[in-house]
Amino acid sequence: MKRYSRIDRRAVLKLGAGAVVSLLSGFVFSADKALRVARTPKQTEGPFYPLQDQTDKDANLVQIIGQQGEAAGDRIEVRGRVLDERGSPVPGVLVEIWHANKWGRYDHQRDRNSAPLDPNFQGWGQRLSGEDGGYSFQTIFPGIYPAAPDWKRPPHIHFKLTQRGFHRLTTQMYFPGQELNARDLLLQRLPPAEQTLLIAKAEDVQQLNGQAVARYIFDIVLR
Repeated sequence: MKRYSRIDRRAVLKLGAGAVVSLLSGFVFSADKALRVARTPKQTEGPFYPLQDQTDKDANLVQIIGQQGEAAGDRIEVRGRVLDERGSPVPGVLVEIWHANKWGRYDHQRDRNSAPLDPNFQGWGQRLSGEDGGYSFQTIFPGIYPAAPDWKRPPHIHFKLTQRGFHRLTTQMYFPGQELNARDLLLQRLPPAEQTLLIAKAEDVQQLNGQAVARYIFDIVLR
């Protein structure tokens, strides 16, 4: 569908102030005058997608079923909705996440990082989006790790979305306020507006079973 990079002045006045704010927050104006939500940009899967299946790959990465200990690190909750370009929910999408542990190490045979492994960190989780498109994961704040001698990757979480066996999107979520975001070679490949779409929104810290849990919102918009 044809898109316009500029918006007619009279059309903006008709839309009103509220709609203009929405446009500036990730919406674009298309030829049929319908507001569309900006798609979540693709990013590389990276070398550490799990190669071997594991018994526990549920949405709680903090504790592995059958083990007493919990993952080291600051607890976080990542939640959001899977949407289409009109902002409608997309249910039944398999949402997978994986990321480094507190010390920046993946439990993966290709990771040569000398940082310690965490035997209590699940590392990889998955769940289906609900009828409202919603999903949520309990995990820990990912650590920083060296990707090259002069490049350290900021804290991030990998996402892979599949529906009915069809791969829909692979991307990465970043955290607000991280200095390394501005120097990350993968994030900085994108235009500034697209970078913003990959940075989660922080919510207030909540208490869960007596522990402080920082919450982050990351909505994902599919083609």
